[in-house]
Amino acid sequence: MSTELMRMRSRRFVFAFASVAVFGLLAACGSKTGLILPFDEDASPTIEAGADVIRHKDAQPVEEDAAEEDALPPIDVTPPPPDAFTDCPDAGATLVYVITTANDLFSFYPPTATFTRIGRIACPTTSVTQPFSMAVDHKGIAYIEFQDGELFRVSTLTAACQATNFRSRQNGFAVTFGMAFSGDNSPEGESLYVAGDDTPPALARIDVANGYTLTIVGDFNPTALTAAELTGTRAGDLFGFWDPGSNFNPNSAIVQIDKSTAKVTNSTALPGVEQGNGWAFAFWGGDFYTFGAPMSGSVVTRFRPADGSIVQVATTPETVVGAGVSTCAPQQ
Repeated sequence: MSTELMRMRSRRFVFAFASVAVFGLLAACGSKTGLILPFDEDASPTIEAGADVIRHKDAQPVEEDAAEEDALPPIDVTPPPPDAFTDCPDAGATLVYVITTANDLFSFYPPTATFTRIGRIACPTTSVTQPFSMAVDHKGIAYIEFQDGELFRVSTLTAACQATNFRSRQNGFAVTFGMAFSGDNSPEGESLYVAGDDTPPALARIDVANGYTLTIVGDFNPTALTAAELTGTRAGDLFGFWDPGSNFNPNSAIVQIDKSTAKVTNSTALPGVEQGNGWAFAFWGGDFYTFGAPMSGSVVTRFRPADGSIVQVATTPETVVGAGVSTCAPQQ
């Protein structure tokens, strides 16, 4: 196995088995009203109280003296159509959700950079593995992939977990992948896209409404997006967060992806933003939020396309390995 492939396979595999402090509860503002799946509440995990999240009180912009990653134009977020959110449940209160190596599910409220612990997931995995990536559909259902390729549906209200019929390695696609929903013309109004970790890395689509079949779109080109995480929008954009060098190179980037061809069309460098041992990615309210683990725990960084600012907004004691946000989340 090549060094590069070993690096991809080891992405986000953090050996943090010690007891980990948990985040404080967020008081009401913008909290999601809940969902949705017919879970057995008696089987859902107990929610534990914890310590407050650590946040940067005087967040400062990161130096932006690095050159653009390549000659591609910068990313360009498409505004949503006027009727884009007519089928969205409590769209204005939709949050970012994250999963950690300790199996803890949190919501993250971007305006205050605050986490709320929802609970510890207890998915019926067939092997002893950690969560690897996460996406959230427009109804607020989380889809969490584990290191062994198993995919589960998880309530963002209770953290209760259900198995799915997804079969890993369909059409020879990668076992592990980054993932996100993006708006489209399908009956559900969105589709689940995944960025594979194999060489060469490829883009695929999973039909969660019809048997969890996976269709490969194609290899990423002209840039091979190694170990990319994804986020999408209601307007149909799909973005990738990746590191052109190594996981600990503080010059990651956001790229824009054509979902029909897997072509990388736009790119914006994030100088000073390091992925580290684990990383995740979400778009909310016109801004991008990256979650990286250069040391213990994770660092949350906000990139604002409107002015190009890159600001560290929070840190957490747990290592975030997946983030998801509904396409019903605010785009401005």
